[in-house]
Amino acid sequence: MEIILSNSSEKPIYEQITVQMKNAILSEQLLPGDALPSMRQLARDLHISVITTKRAYEDLERDGFIETVAGKGCFVAQKNMELIREEQLRIVEEQMQACVDTARSSGITLAELTQILNLLYKEES
Repeated sequence: MEIILSNSSEKPIYEQITVQMKNAILSEQLLPGDALPSMRQLARDLHISVITTKRAYEDLERDGFIETVAGKGCFVAQKNMELIREEQLRIVEEQMQACVDTARSSGITLAELTQILNLLYKEES
């Protein structure tokens, strides 16, 4: 799995790592039980601080995507990926509901909102 970092992104580096690893897990590029690089190794490979990779791994573990085995390293969690995906969908739905509420109260049409969403989604790809 290749992680690409952007210094021009508004997202902090640890969040860029977290998002890309979550996507790799959800798209099954990384499978349950797959070993992840050590925090130090990932930091070396990406030319960033170990503190940054530690934060990314902590967030991934908190969200149930990875698990740490003492003395062995970090691995993709064996948990039900269907449940993780459902949780991610729930979060997206909540955020989109807030966007819809704001759009309605501001007089933004569904067509305009759809156009904004399409632009934003393509921009990150």
